[in-house]
Parts: sequence; structure tokens; C-alpha cells
Amino acid sequence: MEPIEFTLLPDSAVVGPDGSLFVGGCSLLELAAEFGTPLFVYDAEQIRSRCREAVAAFGTGRVIYATKAFLCRAIATLVHSEGLLLDVASGGELHVALAAGIPPSACTMHGNNKSVEELRFALSRKIRSIVVDSFDELDRLDALHAEGSPAPDVLLRITPGVHAHTHEYIATGQDDSKFGFNLATGDAERAVHRASASSSVNLVGFHCHIGSNVFAAASFAKAATVMAEFVAPFALPQLVLGGGLGVAYVAGEVAPTLTDWADAVLAACRDAGVQAEVSVEPGRAIVASAAVTLYTVGTVKDIPGVRTYVAVDGGMSDNPRPVLYGSGYESFAPRAPLAERPFRARVVGKHCESGDILLFDACLPADIAVGDVLAVPVTGAYGHSMGSNYNKVPRPPVVFVEGGNPTLVVRRETYEDLLRTDLG
Repeated sequence: MEPIEFTLLPDSAVVGPDGSLFVGGCSLLELAAEFGTPLFVYDAEQIRSRCREAVAAFGTGRVIYATKAFLCRAIATLVHSEGLLLDVASGGELHVALAAGIPPSACTMHGNNKSVEELRFALSRKIRSIVVDSFDELDRLDALHAEGSPAPDVLLRITPGVHAHTHEYIATGQDDSKFGFNLATGDAERAVHRASASSSVNLVGFHCHIGSNVFAAASFAKAATVMAEFVAPFALPQLVLGGGLGVAYVAGEVAPTLTDWADAVLAACRDAGVQAEVSVEPGRAIVASAAVTLYTVGTVKDIPGVRTYVAVDGGMSDNPRPVLYGSGYESFAPRAPLAERPFRARVVGKHCESGDILLFDACLPADIAVGDVLAVPVTGAYGHSMGSNYNKVPRPPVVFVEGGNPTLVVRRETYEDLLRTDLG
């Protein structure tokens, strides 16, 4: 197997004088030695670049970063400094965004089952808008308004009946979905009439989202066309067409760029005569390919005639996507990024589950050995954010690298952290 494709690595990835890989001007091997493994390493300048591309393509104030992809105070500050708003999907995400100094007016709230407490929190901070997902949520907003909470600007999430070609667990736009007001059943129109007549909310627009890690720009264009037809009679000022743009995770995959996505979506909106301000919510496309995760190989177990297992010091607790969706990844040894990778093995984690798999059929250097640092690229989205403490394994740290300088933005959890909420 050929060496790792550099198109899968962060933009700043280069081979250093010693033959090892550097990202953001920093040696991955030195980062592993300094901060330990597992370790998330993000190319901060690449994230800035993706933010700028999105803003250039869609316009200022029309790009909303989906924080569920990856959130900490540092990333919130970075994307907001580049002109992005923030989409939060829980009270916890809102709390982190506000703790980062993000103005409430730059935050929108999502969620198919927002609690009364989360809605009250959002209303008390006077956030930019709430994306309403159900009639029950409208009931909650009525009750909160009766208590004295202000009437928020809201968008109605519409389920447009557009099938996205992605894993069923991350497809959201089809008729059979837990999200939103269904267009086909008439719920969407009923929701418009109810919200329009309510003094508890100020209806300003519509929202839709067809799924995550979608590669076909035509699917987004189709959703835009469907939504354009629905929203036209209501003449509201905002239309948010969600996110979900996919990224390449393995060799041979090709995904649209943010600019390609914008061209398809905005052309569909123009053709359909959309007059509303069109906004989008990229998350994965902003951060996924900016990061690599570093692990240390702890065990190499060969079963003749069956397979070889290479076990590392992380696993499903820092990247559950392979377990959840069967997601594919590549891996390589950062000590020799140009090395051929003829050795086939299954890369697994340290957890007490046979399904704790990071790479089902990895291509590795022939001389991979215990103690080697192993890198898995394109792990900047839905790794850290979906992580857990399974087996009471502390979560890994996050380092931003830029201009040869590493910055620790999330420290490694300690065993004492595992006891902070344990009352004994």
C-alpha cells in the first residue's frame, strides 16, 4: 500500500528534516512526547482558512458554526473571530460558548427535545434565535412567555423529505425523522400558522438539515429547491439550509469544497427565486481535516491465518464513529510519513469491548512495533465531542498548533477529574 495521501492531512503538514511529520510547524513526535497520547492535534491556521472560505462563499453573518462537531472555548473564540456565528444544541454547549465570551446575539439554539430549563437559559441570555423543532416546544415557549420570558426570534425546522446518501443514523431530512415539522404530513404548514399567530414567539424564518457527511452537492441543491417552494408564500427574512457537508476520510474519497457547496446551494436558491437571507451551518467541514489523533502502540497480536491486531492507548472513548457508523479512517507512522504501508492489521483500542475498533483494515508500515506513535488523520470532528470515559479512561488533551507553537487548549483529564461528581 502506498504512503498516506497528504490530501488527508492538515494543510500545514510537511516532512521535516528528520523525515518525520510536522503540522503547524510542530513535530508530531515531539508533541506526543510532551503532551502524551492519545492526543488531538489541530492545525489552527487551517480552521481559520476554512472559516474564511465559508464566509467568502456565503457572505458575512451567514455562516453558523455547528459546535456539536467540536467545541471548547478556544475553538469558539477562533471561529467567532473569523466572522462565524455559533449553533448550539444544548444548554451545555451554550454555557461553553458564553464562557468563551461569545455574545449571546451570535448564538442560535437547536435540539429536538429542548428542556424547559434549556429554553429558559437561552431566553434569559437573549440569544440570537431558537430553531423550534416540535409543537411541544411551542407549548414550552408559550408557558415560559406566560412566566414573563421575552418572546424570542424563532425559525421552524422543516423536514423536507429529501433523502441524503449517508449513514441512516446521521440522515435527518427524510420523512421518517425525529427532527422537525414534516412537510409531507402538513405539520410544517400547521406550525407556521400556529407560530405566526402566537405572541410567545417572533417567527423570522425556516430551517432544514438533510444529514451529515453528505458528499453529493446535488442533494443540498434539491433541499434548497424544496424549501424555496415551501417558504415562498410566507415571505420571511431568514432561510437556514443547515450543514452536513462531508469530508474525505480515506484514500480515494473526494468531497465538495465549501465553495462548491455554496455554488450549488446558492444557485438553487437563485433559480427558485428565494428572497430570504440564506445561511448555513457547517461543522465537520470546518474542523474535521484540521486534526490528527496521535496514539501509542501498546500491543501487536498476530493470529496466524486470521488477522493481526494492533492495540493503541485510546479507542472508542476518543473516537466512537467507527463503532457507531462503521466509519473508515487511514493511519500512518508520523516518524516515516513517506513509508509504504504494506502491513494489514486491525487497529483496536484498549476498552473492554470486541467492537472497540478504530480501523477495521488498516494499512501500516511493515516495521510497526510496540512503542510506535500511530497517527489517524481527519479526526477533528465528532471525536473529542462524542468522547466518553468508558472504563474510566480520562479524555485526551487538545493542542492547537500554529507557526511552530503548540498551545494546550484542553488539558488531559486526570483520575481525580473522574471523581469530581462522585459523591461517594
